[in-house]
Amino acid sequence: MWMVVSAAVVALLVVAAILWAVVRHMKNRPKPLPPTPRELALAALEKLRGRIAQIEPHPFSIEVSDVLRLFVTREFRVRATQQTSPEFLAATAASPRFSEADKALLAAFLEKSDLIKFARIQAGTADSEQLLDQARRFVEGGAQP
Repeated sequence: MWMVVSAAVVALLVVAAILWAVVRHMKNRPKPLPPTPRELALAALEKLRGRIAQIEPHPFSIEVSDVLRLFVTREFRVRATQQTSPEFLAATAASPRFSEADKALLAAFLEKSDLIKFARIQAGTADSEQLLDQARRFVEGGAQP
């Protein structure tokens, strides 16, 4: 009887040691890095791509513009979400962090977006796709810090 009790105690101690090691390992495991502004923006743009046919061009242009402006705000510390398009372009023009190609892409994007948002020009899915592609090109390869 004493051998059975001893074996049970040893087995219990081994299980407890294994559980302790697993819990300790889980606590000491490094936390995953938070997603970068670029990763967040690309994910948001992909989500919008899936909804491009369901959203009218006016609200779609607002959403794409919001994603791009939030990306620029987070990545480059330009207060793009609180600026008008001319103010936004002036801020990027003064910054060495934006290449001439990036500035031109942003200008084209903002012009098209503003025409759809504010002038309410006739726009279709092709215009929404163009805005989405411009935003994606900027986020993917735009203005490397």
